[in-house]
Amino acid sequence: MSQSIEVVSLNVGRPQMVEYRGMRIKTGIFKQPVDGPVYLAKTNLEGDGQADLIHHGGENKAVMVYSYDHYPYWAEQIGREMPISAFGENLTVRGMLEHEVCIGDVYRLGEAVVQVCQPRVPCFKVEVRLGDPTVLPKVARTGYTGFYLRVLEEGMIGEDRRFERLERAEEGVSVAMINRSLYHEYTNLELLEEVLSAKALASEWRVLAEERRDKLRRVYAEKGKL
Repeated sequence: MSQSIEVVSLNVGRPQMVEYRGMRIKTGIFKQPVDGPVYLAKTNLEGDGQADLIHHGGENKAVMVYSYDHYPYWAEQIGREMPISAFGENLTVRGMLEHEVCIGDVYRLGEAVVQVCQPRVPCFKVEVRLGDPTVLPKVARTGYTGFYLRVLEEGMIGEDRRFERLERAEEGVSVAMINRSLYHEYTNLELLEEVLSAKALASEWRVLAEERRDKLRRVYAEKGKL
């Protein structure tokens, strides 16, 4: 059965130069809402762009999603109202919290078909966007990271912005589980093995997780815990 999701805002933006701690940096995090139809290709939305193509963009980071449900928390933490696309997300939605969304879940987004493939790991550019140097540790503590979609089928996103879940991943590995493994339970081998069971996990995450799993196995074997 499909599940409809409310899209609060669809956001795109080209990289721009900004001031940060006395330096000039280039960033694509300052995205703005758009109203008209937008085409979603394999690597990004029409009109969108990233400055750092090593760490951002590409097929496993085509669309970044963030839940509007987290905005009140951040407004309280920062002491002011949050602008739309405060975390540089392409889709600001209601619902789709990290503990509810699983790696491999498939959605229809307008005419396109997309799949959840990895959590978002915020970098210092979020500090630039929000003007708060304390935000990154809070993201790690709360797990309010958002997540990325890969594009299975390209297509147009119309003004109605239809967004509905078509398929639930059978492994049940939530975005929150990966965040727990990354930020809170770094040496939890059982949790890491469960994370690696997600077939749709982005390749970059899988490589890092496998390396950490192998290291933990060696450590536990040396201690006689395996």
